[in-house]
Amino acid sequence: MRARIAEKREVAEGTLFVVFDLLGEEVDFTPGQYFWVELPDRGLSDDRGLRRHVSVCTSPTERGVLGLATRIRDTAFKQTLAQLEVADDVDVEQPKGDFLLPAEDGGPYAFVAGGIGITVFRCMLRYIADRGLGHRVTLVYSNRDRASTAFLDELAELEERIPGLRVVLTMNEDPEWDGETRMVDEAMLRDVLGDEFDATTFLVAGPPPMVDAVVESLEGAGLPEGQIRPDKFSGY
Repeated sequence: MRARIAEKREVAEGTLFVVFDLLGEEVDFTPGQYFWVELPDRGLSDDRGLRRHVSVCTSPTERGVLGLATRIRDTAFKQTLAQLEVADDVDVEQPKGDFLLPAEDGGPYAFVAGGIGITVFRCMLRYIADRGLGHRVTLVYSNRDRASTAFLDELAELEERIPGLRVVLTMNEDPEWDGETRMVDEAMLRDVLGDEFDATTFLVAGPPPMVDAVVESLEGAGLPEGQIRPDKFSGY
């Protein structure tokens, strides 16, 4: 379906947030799903083309729009996206996928995000806040430093709006950060979650090496497969 760029802004160093107006159409989807985007030709090309699937970053409560957030890299798709302006048209498809917001009565949950993996959890958390749902969630969000941490201020606001949400930030390469600095693994998650660790369902999203490492660590802790739900971002 045809869509038009309604909003475009930087939400962290090198990270672009783009909202597409669906021009009167509305789509129903579950928080956590992804959608396909095809950009117009602006003279840039590579073997991956101008069509990508990306997690929906906006909530289903925001009717008539779909949003994404992405790191800007040196690919035709991302460089074209950086060049496009508000009011430019693109093509999008109905969201799909099975990395979904779980039921509110099945917690506690840990949303473990690495870098741009926060996008899928932003969608989920905005939906929880807008609907006043009762999910109990600990968001563990890992980045290099504050400058590269997308939606930092918004997450603080969501923590205020959602009674069952706790946000834990870890910065691995920020000498001025006085909070958590560890990489995410079993030991770090046990410290964060305490006695609830073994009862927690983990949703993990981020770059493939980070997701693989966290999943391997959780599996090594003896958690059953059903308590670990991974989603990988290619970063391209």
